This record gives sequence, C-alpha cells and structure tokens, in this order.
Amino acid sequence: MRLLLVEDAEGLGEVIRDQISDEGHAVDWVNNLSHAGASLQNTQYDLILLDLMLPDGNGIDLLKKIRRSGETTPVIILTARDQLSDRIAGLNAGADDYLVKPFDLSELSARIAAVSRRYSGNPNPIIKVGTLDVDLNKHFISREGVAINLTAREWALFEAFIQHPGNVLSKSQLEDHLYAFGAEIESNTIEVYVSRLRKKLDKGQLETVRGLGYRMRSL
Repeated sequence: MRLLLVEDAEGLGEVIRDQISDEGHAVDWVNNLSHAGASLQNTQYDLILLDLMLPDGNGIDLLKKIRRSGETTPVIILTARDQLSDRIAGLNAGADDYLVKPFDLSELSARIAAVSRRYSGNPNPIIKVGTLDVDLNKHFISREGVAINLTAREWALFEAFIQHPGNVLSKSQLEDHLYAFGAEIESNTIEVYVSRLRKKLDKGQLETVRGLGYRMRSL
C-alpha cells in the first residue's frame, strides 16, 4: 500500500515510517498540514495516518476537508488526546479508527490491516486465491499446507493485486505501492518482482496485459 504519514514528532515519525516500510509498504512522511495537503493533491494514497496536534493547525480540519471533497481514503488518527470527546470528534469528522499515543507498533500494523480489509470489501483476514490459502494478518501463504515464503516487497506487490482482483494494474501503479516519493526505482524492478511472484504462486495466477500492465485472476 501507499500511505501518507502526517506526524510532527521526529522520533515517532521515524519509528512509524520504518515499521510500515519494513512490512513492504510505501510511506510518504510529512510533518505539517500544508505539506500533507500538497501530497494529497499530487498522490493517490491507500491510507492516511493523521496526527491531530500539528505545527500549523489541527488535523481534524484536514480530515473534514478531505471528507467534504468526497474523498474516501481511509484515515487512522494517531494522537495523544485520549478524552472520549476527542475520539468522538475524530470519528464524527470521518476517521475510520483512532489510536492513542503511546501505542504498540504491532497494534498499529493490525489496525492498518483491518481498516484496509474493510475498504477492500472483505473484512475476513483469511481468503482463498486460486489454490492458495492466505492469512492477511500474518502475511502467510500456503498451498495444500505447504508454506510459500514471500519477502516484504513481494508481499506488498501480492497485496496490491488481491486488493484489486481482476483489475489491470500498470507498472506505475505498482511502483506507487512499493516505493515512497523520491525513492530511486530501477527500470525493471516491477518486472523482476512479478517474475519472482510467478515462480512462487500458481502458474498463470498473474497475467500480463500487453501495453497496460498486469492482472491477477479474480479471487
């Protein structure tokens, strides 16, 4: 997934960015509302992690602006404000979840996965993809009881496909799922990862649509 992290605390921002990146997701990290707004204008994100107390204003204002525009990108609020009234305000403004600092990074990962599943239309973390059994929570794949091990990047690419079953994803769309803004990307990176996935998954699971991109057969 491609995530936008809006967090002004440098230490916490680094830890969250590294945690999510290690799981194979692309993360763009900004530390104020102005930069967040600019990022949202130029990039389509799968999920937003939003702090409330920022140097140039309240994250709630950005959240309301996002929802007023009709944008449905899921938003998880990350904040030190733990009053019930603050949580209600955040949820009423359009947040999908609310996590109070300090929090465990594994819980953040679980919340991100849960919100993502809800938006993809299947809240069940256990799914079938052809002959594959997939546990979205544990990032675990098996075929007839035999585990199939994917690297973090391979999993991120696989996840992009299962979130859009039957849809053709272009090379640039897949790059957005794997890499943050400004990252150096080799010209054949996507081809290499698709080739690796094909060797590990069912034969023919990933199809090349000439001139357009790649498609995973419907779940």
